[in-house]
Amino acid sequence: MPALQIALYCLLFFLLVKCAVKDSGRNCLYFYPKAHLDETQRRGIANREAEMKKGRRFMAFFCIVMLLALLAIVTLWNRVSDFGTACLQTCLFPVVMNWFDGIVIDLLWVGHGKIWRIEGMEGVPYVKPWREILVRRGMGTAIHLILALPIAGIALLIGRIAS
Repeated sequence: MPALQIALYCLLFFLLVKCAVKDSGRNCLYFYPKAHLDETQRRGIANREAEMKKGRRFMAFFCIVMLLALLAIVTLWNRVSDFGTACLQTCLFPVVMNWFDGIVIDLLWVGHGKIWRIEGMEGVPYVKPWREILVRRGMGTAIHLILALPIAGIALLIGRIAS
């Protein structure tokens, strides 16, 4: 069951990103490396400030949806009632999603998908290097380990209220 749930959680992640990007990476410049975004501004393709504002709005929505999905899986689908299991699940799902983002989304989809190439930005790297992905995913894993504790507590509280 957890493998199916993790796959569905990652599918939700993918669908949210796909809805944001639509048919062009131009719609999600806030995902690109800072140097790439700065270059889009220099070339008159985008306004860095406007893109970052758009990115903050998307990320707020994205984080709320992913948190609610996680809480729904742990409390409603799995009906977790002990703190240890809740911690494990509230850590496992985001950690897998974090690595899914780095490997499947960043390296495979962004790295090889034509949708992410922006006209007028030919020759400017837009895929993060392996080292940066590994460092960021490692830091993300540590953050998710810490965040799992309060999220597990919230999940248990919701579970008690819902039952």
